Amino acid sequence: MKRGLLISEVLSGALAQELELEPGDRLVAVNGQPLRDLIDYEYHISDDPLTLEVLRGCGETWEIEVERDEGEPLGIVFAPPTPKRCGNNCIFCFVHQLPKGLRKPLYVKDEDYRLSFLYGTYITLTNLTKSDLRRIKEQRLSPLYVSVHATDPVVREQLLVRSGLPPVLDLLRELTTAGITLHTQVVLCPGINDGQILERTVADLSELFPRVASLAVVPLGLTSHRGGLPELQPVTPEYAAAFVDRWQPVSERLAAELGEPWLFLADEFFIRGGVSFPPLETYGDFPQLENGVGMIPLLLGEAADLLRDAEPLPPLVVTVVTGISPYPYIKEFLARLDSATGMTTQVVAVPNSLFGPSVTVTGLVGGEDIVAALQAKELGAFVVVPDVMLKEGEWFLDDMTVAELSSSLGCEVVVVPANPWGFYEALRLRSGA
Repeated sequence: MKRGLLISEVLSGALAQELELEPGDRLVAVNGQPLRDLIDYEYHISDDPLTLEVLRGCGETWEIEVERDEGEPLGIVFAPPTPKRCGNNCIFCFVHQLPKGLRKPLYVKDEDYRLSFLYGTYITLTNLTKSDLRRIKEQRLSPLYVSVHATDPVVREQLLVRSGLPPVLDLLRELTTAGITLHTQVVLCPGINDGQILERTVADLSELFPRVASLAVVPLGLTSHRGGLPELQPVTPEYAAAFVDRWQPVSERLAAELGEPWLFLADEFFIRGGVSFPPLETYGDFPQLENGVGMIPLLLGEAADLLRDAEPLPPLVVTVVTGISPYPYIKEFLARLDSATGMTTQVVAVPNSLFGPSVTVTGLVGGEDIVAALQAKELGAFVVVPDVMLKEGEWFLDDMTVAELSSSLGCEVVVVPANPWGFYEALRLRSGA
């Protein structure tokens, strides 16, 4: 195993460029402390002064004394870490339900506490070693994001298809006692970890507040590619409506008892159930936003602010694509934005044939499905694609690139941030207003 961190980029004009560091070099140690990963780098780089041990691409070893202004970054970009693999076989795992022929990285199941700390990815804690736990506590790797699913040991092992797992509550108590903050989630599988099992999970985790800082309940996602996998019940509109009716009052009660919002229901429950969202303030500081919790309420709130301040734009005619779930909300917002700005938007909800019709979120729409949805339509000046549809900045999940989509449509494609202000500013800049 090669030592240190591989430098993939040195930012122009940065201190690292002055030090003559180059892509292909490896940063081996900081102030004599060996670097295992980016966490070690961030942990030690705040020291002052700095001594860097660098293994050059040519094989030479440099020791560099660094003088810098307070807070000045080195300007180094490192190659992404190789994640630890997941040993679970969760009955609802989305990776197991992917169609064949996608890019290989999409089939990788990671279970890495380092990525949880650095990027907010959810982990089950099932592969933590004593050394991992010791490091988390020593370096205060907080917050972490934990997929609990159920605190009942038997049900959790059923969900993860693992046996002999240490009780998750013991691990959570050890981490929270050490001062580690946790954000948690339950992927809800009707008939398995709902009902009394969910009641127990919510009660157990709420006892660990405030170190367990939030709990999100999200519905399982089922694609059309479940051949050979366990049969699971979907979250139907009727189930979703009843679930919100049962659990939103619990969320409000716990917020009152704990002094802040803590239990959150994913937007999909409200959308599928045709139920109105709770007020924006019930989402607190949106700790579970990236988990699909509060996205639509936040969009509606930002849309209201934008519509009060939006100024006229040149009379653009554009086509906007979105997933099935948020379509009614996007359509209503853009109709009002058209009235405020004088532009014209055609909003198209894209059915998902890549994963199947039950997958309706915007972030899982493929390029080929966009092509199919827009065929024979007058597209206007350009097609607007929200950035959540893209991976690594340019690839749709079916491997189509933005350039290939543009070529297939015979129309320019503009990628915009997936929020009202980002959309408006992108149109304003694109129109020269």
